Amino acid sequence: MNLKEFLDIKSEEYNNTSFIENDPIQIPHEFKTKEDIEISGFLTATIAWGNRKSIINSSKRMMELLDNDPHNFIINHSDNDLKSLLGFVHRTFNGYDLIQFVKSLKNIYCNHGGLEMVFFNNMKDNSLHNSIHQLKNIFFEIEHLKRTRKHVSDPFKGSAAKRINMFLRWMVRKDDKGVDFGIWNSINQKNISCPLDVHSGNIARKLGILKRKQNDHKAVLELDNSLRKYDDSDPVKYDFALFGIGVNEKL
Repeated sequence: MNLKEFLDIKSEEYNNTSFIENDPIQIPHEFKTKEDIEISGFLTATIAWGNRKSIINSSKRMMELLDNDPHNFIINHSDNDLKSLLGFVHRTFNGYDLIQFVKSLKNIYCNHGGLEMVFFNNMKDNSLHNSIHQLKNIFFEIEHLKRTRKHVSDPFKGSAAKRINMFLRWMVRKDDKGVDFGIWNSINQKNISCPLDVHSGNIARKLGILKRKQNDHKAVLELDNSLRKYDDSDPVKYDFALFGIGVNEKL
């Protein structure tokens, strides 16, 4: 078996609906409308570091605070509504950060056409790296707390932007297995990047498709080039293989 065959088999093994029950992607799967799916997905991805069970529990709590109606809450909230968010905390992301995210998302949906348009309008060179960079600029173009800036990654500052790339996989990738949503038709899935974390990075290095030792932006570019050689039309399907092996198997 060659490496492509191995990765294809492992992608098939892990890219199925059983993946959802233990993954934060279950949160946006609770919603039906495009805006609710993308907003709940974005907020969930934002706090997706640490134990997956803890991420899921915190994300559920966050949705409850948004009345399980995230788009409506963001567009129509009052100052009094925001006070109820102050008690939220997930690791270093607290209620003040959540309030800032609600305000910034309102600006994006009211003045920039929504999250999909922010990413689509700022694409360059058939990639979303500039889009992620510009998202941060747009996100904080309104008055904001300085402390909250650290919760939005910028690849041009060297970040692997793992959580945003994971969110983009959810939104863009056309998945006939029922896991990723593929509701952003303006962006081709061939242009998204693999969410690089400890698990996927370690396995990619063991398989010889990633040489760079740091999990940073340069490593993402290197991994992109490797995975596109195996499937140029859907390279990020291999995230399921790399992450699944990293979490569940010894290699």
